[in-house]
Amino acid sequence: MNHSSMAHRATLAAIGLLCGLSSVAALAQATLDTPRGGWRNAPAQQQDFVQEVHYPASSVNANGRSEASLIRGRIAATPKTKDAKDTAPRTPARLIVDGIAIPLLTDEKGNFARPWSFGSGSHGVEVRSPNGEVARSQFYETQASRVPVKLRVVLSWDSDSTDLDLHVVSPDGQHVFYGARVAPNGGALDVDVTTGFGPEIFATPSPVQGAYHVFVNYFGAGEQREAVTTAQVAILQDEGTPREKQQVFRVPLRKPGELTLVHSFLVP
Repeated sequence: MNHSSMAHRATLAAIGLLCGLSSVAALAQATLDTPRGGWRNAPAQQQDFVQEVHYPASSVNANGRSEASLIRGRIAATPKTKDAKDTAPRTPARLIVDGIAIPLLTDEKGNFARPWSFGSGSHGVEVRSPNGEVARSQFYETQASRVPVKLRVVLSWDSDSTDLDLHVVSPDGQHVFYGARVAPNGGALDVDVTTGFGPEIFATPSPVQGAYHVFVNYFGAGEQREAVTTAQVAILQDEGTPREKQQVFRVPLRKPGELTLVHSFLVP
């Protein structure tokens, strides 16, 4: 074989390797189908917060949600969620919405879809796969009738097959939790996640003035009953305005049955 043939084969091999690497990179890509970047004008109606709950096992779901209220996409490189014996803990991706970081689970094909209540104004959404791939979207909601969330409390945690519950007590004595998810004063809990990681989100467009109290209850666990799970609670006030205030608390919980007051705060 002459030198030119060898060089030609080496070139073909290099091209093949690069194409192969490109294919792997394409397969590993995280994508966001919605929300898309740019300007949008969503419908004014917002029946997009409180989700269906299906016991005994419940998780975040997008049943009946409008496209304007969904964060949806795919992470092709998502690790297998279970081992051969169907016992291995799942590895969540990360979803970051307007600065709030929460776990994001996918199905066996890597698809994800979760509701989010977007008010008018600017929003940023980012997805990070367990392998480091990132997809981002920045958009501006021009529909002025989309009511912004004035108070949002987000609970998530770091363990699979565990059940933590968010409890929010408002100044007028309303107690929002899995047993009473919608309060007469407008506050609501989106879903009761019983299968690990969360999130569970309390939100209200018109918070009552006074003192709020946020509790987390370690309701139950499966095989990880003896393992410490760490709860994260993010509290946002005046979201999307110059007055926005965000606080994040991390609390270790050691055993089922534990009820912890995470934070008390005032809404002026």
